[in-house]
Amino acid sequence: MNNKEFTSELAKRLGLSARKTSVLIGSLMEEFSNRWTEGDSISIQQFGVFEVKKKEERVTVHPTTKQRMLVPPKLVLTFKASPLLKEKIKKDL
Repeated sequence: MNNKEFTSELAKRLGLSARKTSVLIGSLMEEFSNRWTEGDSISIQQFGVFEVKKKEERVTVHPTTKQRMLVPPKLVLTFKASPLLKEKIKKDL
């Protein structure tokens, strides 16, 4: 499902226009981004938790040249599904 399909499906379910729904989704994503840049995690009931974690610097080896390289630390966005969502996915398989 791409963004356009998602927006139109959500618009139908909410009884809103596709334009208003698109603005709503944009506002939601902007707020999520703001929270993540501040280091906050976002917990959505019955769905899961989005969290920014810091990956430490590490040494890796290039497989072809066997040269060792230092990978700098970075922040990554992680997601942990709720037990309810995991169960629903298992049931639907």
